[in-house]
Amino acid sequence: MADTPTKAADSSGGKSGARKSAAKKRNVFARILRFLREVVGELKKVVRPTRKELINMTLVVLSFVIIMMLIVTVLDFVFGKLAAFVFAGTPLWPLW
Repeated sequence: MADTPTKAADSSGGKSGARKSAAKKRNVFARILRFLREVVGELKKVVRPTRKELINMTLVVLSFVIIMMLIVTVLDFVFGKLAAFVFAGTPLWPLW
């Protein structure tokens, strides 16, 4: 219990109070400039994929999209036939 600070100690204006007042004193342009510097710093950390990695990832995405299109097409066809059978009384066979 003795380790926890009291509310009076927090409001005395320690380091957190100094940071808040410094942040409030900065104008809009200084904040924008700081943001842009941080963006450039983060962009320097970006690692670009090699050509082989790029081709591999592209093929993985395209194959996934094609497989999902096939699944959705089959399910749409099946549920369409079932709905036509239930509501319109059309036969399930022939499929076209």
